[in-house]
Amino acid sequence: MSDEKRRTAAQFGSAAESYFDSEVHRLGEDRETLASWCRGATRALDVATGAGHTAGAIADVGVSSVVAADAAPEMVATAVREYPVAGVVADAERLPFADDSFDAAACRIAAHHFPDPEAFVAEVARVLEPGGVFAFEDNVAPEDASLAEFLNGVEVLRDPTHVELHPVSRWREWFEAAGLSVETVETAAIRLEFDPWTERTSVSPEDRTELERRFREAPEEAKSLFDVVFDGDSVVSFANPKALIRARKE
Repeated sequence: MSDEKRRTAAQFGSAAESYFDSEVHRLGEDRETLASWCRGATRALDVATGAGHTAGAIADVGVSSVVAADAAPEMVATAVREYPVAGVVADAERLPFADDSFDAAACRIAAHHFPDPEAFVAEVARVLEPGGVFAFEDNVAPEDASLAEFLNGVEVLRDPTHVELHPVSRWREWFEAAGLSVETVETAAIRLEFDPWTERTSVSPEDRTELERRFREAPEEAKSLFDVVFDGDSVVSFANPKALIRARKE
């Protein structure tokens, strides 16, 4: 694992309890949708499990064997403590499992932290058996390059471990190149309350001020697309685009 990945794992590990308590990660119909796509499987893998919420939901729909994998040992420990799952410390881009080990895999709101998302998709395809399902979700960038640049800019300022949000079209290309046939794409938005969003990554007062300035001075198209809500000069919340993709290994 690279030094950059170790730093990212350490940052997330130190915030394991915060992520377990986070309503954005712990609740939501999206989590239930991903779990429902895995229903009927017998061996499921949740990649970059975080505090284990999605792995737990997959277990709840009747999947008898669920592995919660994450690069941060503290996240894995939290997942195993809270849910009936096995835990493995693992790099999402170099999964320590044999070919065709699982008949379902999931990854929820994590891939924008991966330096090599193509390698991640290829690894998921490798460990899935033919016919296995991949239930994937992440925040995504707009197809418009300038709007994508704005969103990625505020994300990196808020969290230096952020790498990049990608548009749905790019994820489709990567899935298909890895032999994963896309069956369903659902798009929506996740509303993020500004204060908890910045507190989860311990944003400095200076960077918080800069984030609010960027939202205030954003083009009207960006304010509209991201549905930014203000209270005077303060940002209350905004909506981050996301996509849920169900794919199947050919």
